[in-house]
Amino acid sequence: MKLKAPSIDSVTTINDDGSRYIVHPADVRGTFTTLRRVVAVLLIAVYILLPIVRIKGEPLLFLDIFHRKLHLFGLTLMFQDMWLLFFTVSGMAFGLFVITSVAGRLWCGWVCPQTVFLDHVFRRVERWIDGDAPARRRLESAPWSGGKIFKRILKHGIFFLIAALIAHIFLAYFVSIPSLYTMVRTAPAQNWGAFVFATVLTGILYFNFAWFREQFCIIMCPYGRLQSALIDDDTIVVGYDTVRGEPRGKAGTTRGDCVDCRRCVQVCPTGIDIRQGLQLECIACTACIDACDDIMVKLNRPKGLIRHDSMNALTGRAAKFWRPRLFIYIALGIIGAVAFVFAVQQVRPVILSVLRMQGAPYFRDGGSIRNNFMVHLANKRAEAHEYRVTVESEFDSLTAVGASEHGLKLGPGEEVQEPLIMSVPDEKFRGNFDVKVQVRGEGGAVEGERAVPFLGPFREKR
Repeated sequence: MKLKAPSIDSVTTINDDGSRYIVHPADVRGTFTTLRRVVAVLLIAVYILLPIVRIKGEPLLFLDIFHRKLHLFGLTLMFQDMWLLFFTVSGMAFGLFVITSVAGRLWCGWVCPQTVFLDHVFRRVERWIDGDAPARRRLESAPWSGGKIFKRILKHGIFFLIAALIAHIFLAYFVSIPSLYTMVRTAPAQNWGAFVFATVLTGILYFNFAWFREQFCIIMCPYGRLQSALIDDDTIVVGYDTVRGEPRGKAGTTRGDCVDCRRCVQVCPTGIDIRQGLQLECIACTACIDACDDIMVKLNRPKGLIRHDSMNALTGRAAKFWRPRLFIYIALGIIGAVAFVFAVQQVRPVILSVLRMQGAPYFRDGGSIRNNFMVHLANKRAEAHEYRVTVESEFDSLTAVGASEHGLKLGPGEEVQEPLIMSVPDEKFRGNFDVKVQVRGEGGAVEGERAVPFLGPFREKR
């Protein structure tokens, strides 16, 4: 099969007739490839361990949809606290903006789950079964035979199993590992929602990693489209040194260092020619750097013909690091981080709400004025805890019965509603006043407080 010549004017993976051109990137070795594989192994390990490793009795990351709680590295958030995730997501976004402005699509080539699983899992399996890039192209164009059928069934069977494993681990982030283990041992009908979720996600992952592949980065990923808006000529990207490399030609025939071996094209996972300049399809995976450096070493020429550098530097112009956009992104990121830290400090381990019961705002009963409230408590801790409700007001004659009479021991995530009846002697009531309803933990410290008005008949103050 003849390799398609990449063109900067069109997407390389689309043939002239509009059909899909299948990219078979060649394997490559080098410093960056080794580092990327180490990073990929660590990231995959993190993905697997997050729902397994526990802190304070809960997984490191667990969105407990059944109990409406989020466990995040020892911090437990109820669904009422989910607004905090706005600062987390926005902070990550601005952090990604800073990284992109400084180092281009470093995220795409090194830590994006699409790249991590595709390059370091699925393509490794494919190379093991189908062989190197030329062997894969020959197998693709070869007529169907027993050997080809066996390899296709074996490869796609392993692909499907890996996709199912990834999907089930992802499901564990929402149902926990013990619950997932129970689910997979029971009939699908008993947990049809989880079964449908895992099945659909497995199908999507299999389709993506077995066939769609780099098309996701080119067509569907919004971050790739944002690249042109986030980077400029001073951003550090993977680029080709045209000053040093051109004019290109066979060794000894031109003064340029590029010998037009096309090794950089052969190893590119999206099929582009980096020598044509920065392109939408480039995910900064650095495969072309390792490939070119290997050729330069063999030719006794300096490495770095393809390297990390800004477009200004690659074309011999002066480059600068600090730019206005970088200051703006960093400032917005710092603001978001400060807001997140402040917001987290406001999160209490208990939810307290005090609502007036339905009916009349107050009652006159046996020479006293009575107000009826309902206290709602929710323990957000990962362990059982005992709470006590107390009331404070300017009237020493105020009495309270109900929730304030005894301690309330709540289990992890447990909620309770208790009536709270307040009353004052009729003859001492001089007008409406506020009452502080407090919830105290086992150490006696106030962990929550609400002010509620005590209402009664209108009386002129004396």
